[in-house]
Amino acid sequence: MISLISETGLLYSPDLIKRFAFSLMSKRFLILSGLAGSGKTQLALAFANALIEDDSQLCVVPVGADWTNREPLLGFPNALQEGLYVKPESGVLDLLIEANKQENKAKPYFLVLDEMNMSYVERYFADFLSSMESHKAIPLWKGTSDDVPQTIGLPSNLFIVGTINVDETTYMFSPKVLDRANVIEFKISLDEMERFLIDMKPIDRDSINHKAADMGASFVCIAESKDLADDKEIKETLTSFFKNLKSVNSEFGYRSATEIYRFAHHAQKNDDTETKMTLAEIVDCAIVQKLLPKLHGSRKKLDKTLNTLWRECFEGDAQKETTGISPDQVDKAKYKLTADKIQRMYEAAMVNGFTSFSEA
Repeated sequence: MISLISETGLLYSPDLIKRFAFSLMSKRFLILSGLAGSGKTQLALAFANALIEDDSQLCVVPVGADWTNREPLLGFPNALQEGLYVKPESGVLDLLIEANKQENKAKPYFLVLDEMNMSYVERYFADFLSSMESHKAIPLWKGTSDDVPQTIGLPSNLFIVGTINVDETTYMFSPKVLDRANVIEFKISLDEMERFLIDMKPIDRDSINHKAADMGASFVCIAESKDLADDKEIKETLTSFFKNLKSVNSEFGYRSATEIYRFAHHAQKNDDTETKMTLAEIVDCAIVQKLLPKLHGSRKKLDKTLNTLWRECFEGDAQKETTGISPDQVDKAKYKLTADKIQRMYEAAMVNGFTSFSEA
């Protein structure tokens, strides 16, 4: 997959593509956050287009600012004509119906929601969020039709990827939403921008289409695995994080811990590249994707929490106690991604009096 995406001309680090794949394997709901134009949607489309056999397995929906209920995704029963159900123009319901068919259960289906936070997510996505955890079907209507069932489930071969930008036109995600997803932040480094400007070339997005379709069934099978990592370092790290976060009333729950274990398992088992992620790098990715996204608030509220998390990024009691939050200390951290994000959030809190995981 890394090789196929590279051949399109899109520039992503191998580690970012790994995080994307392992996150979808561990939880079939993934949120991509970051700078507009940083390639969030393009990565989702490239990954999906490579794995599908035909276009009916992919639905891309731009979220509208006027979405106030589930109708743009699931449609509605016609109140004026009994026995008639109005399907949404977005094609989401058709995608769900196809994904639920017995003959398609081994095929991956992808729903890409572009700019998810253009409207309040809880207003139009509540049924999906509930079904993800309850594993119960979403009720649609009480009528009968050959085209539309009375209920629709979220099958194990459905993968949902949402992208978010943060500016004055968008809404902040609630902890309820973020707790149900892995969140990957897109940042463009100086080296990446220099490489792009020097080696700028046309992007051939269609060159990847269906190139990895023979791996689609395997990807679905892997994502259905409930296996968890079983490493002493992960247990000790999560225990330490929980203990210190609880002291400032910011602890995480069972769901987050389980999904971190599942992400670590997939990252260890399914990394077939020459440069495999180390256990520390895996734990680092899991922390920044599952624990930090839910943090937002005022400087006064988060000051202790951010300082507590910062200390957890370093090894040794002496280093933890003497290393203050500073950008020049990030490279010395054991968990560099986490330390870098904490430092940026802390700086925003100091300057603006408020901070959140999502940055404009």
